[in-house]
Amino acid sequence: MAKTIRIPSKCVARSLAIVALLFAGFAAVEAGDTGKKPARMRDVIYGRKDGLALTLDVFHPPGKPNGAAVVLVASGGFNSAAKDIQPFFTHEFVKRGYTCFVVVHGSQPRYTVPEIRDDVNRAVRFVRYHAKKYGVEPNRIGMGGLSSGGLLSLLVGTSPRSVKDNAGDPVDRVDSNVQAVAAFFPPTDYLNYGGKGKDFMDIKSHQVRFRAAHDFREFDAKEGRFKAISDKVKLRAIYRDISPIYHVTAKTAPTLLFHGDKDELVPVQQAKTFFARLQEANVPSKLVIRKGAGHGWFTIFSDLNLVADWFDVHLKRK
Repeated sequence: MAKTIRIPSKCVARSLAIVALLFAGFAAVEAGDTGKKPARMRDVIYGRKDGLALTLDVFHPPGKPNGAAVVLVASGGFNSAAKDIQPFFTHEFVKRGYTCFVVVHGSQPRYTVPEIRDDVNRAVRFVRYHAKKYGVEPNRIGMGGLSSGGLLSLLVGTSPRSVKDNAGDPVDRVDSNVQAVAAFFPPTDYLNYGGKGKDFMDIKSHQVRFRAAHDFREFDAKEGRFKAISDKVKLRAIYRDISPIYHVTAKTAPTLLFHGDKDELVPVQQAKTFFARLQEANVPSKLVIRKGAGHGWFTIFSDLNLVADWFDVHLKRK
């Protein structure tokens, strides 16, 4: 019988506090930078759903563009908002000539992980379709994010959406493949979360603040309403589908992973087993373990240099 894993709420609070401090610290670094700033286009609409606009911000490099794009997912705890877009995350990339697209996706509690996943795939399609407009090459796209943003990036890197030849929307007529991914402390396997056989399928195993993103429902036409999915076979299929480890193939995008070995929110085992799977599939990959670090660390800003190095290698013009 599979075991569920429970995470103490104090661990979540501590992790979120670290992330908040990181945001404040990096914002100060950015504010103190006297160099030339990148041109920023705010609230570019990359799609619509439920009558609402999905938006992203574009950061153009102040110098000569290198022709490659970096798509960053503004996401934490499956929440995303334009106010959370911080220029410091783009700083190292635009400095090297990358055009950055920072994506805002639909958030919980309204949307679940599979629905949010559709948003980020749409964002990549949008960038590829409008590549010429933004001065980037359609097959030189990197992607990255932290925590839930890392999971979403890995889902695109392992299982991108294919071309819809007859789609009414021309954006859907291109795929959402990316050529490189970088993810910080992401979940990768909901069916073995923290150890083999420790599934994360019981909604009560999730902290209250994260439950809505995993409260999967289906529409009952007879009753005319959405009802929670309780069938374990269906739930297992959904959790498997949103676990990147089950989508790894030799075609998976080159992947860079970062994880703290003291992470009490997302076990470091998630990175280790995912990295092992990448290696088995001969996917160019690297795992960086930060000793003593939890779900975020104060030197993470310097790790963005390593991410940029990774993109320099795997997004080179061919």
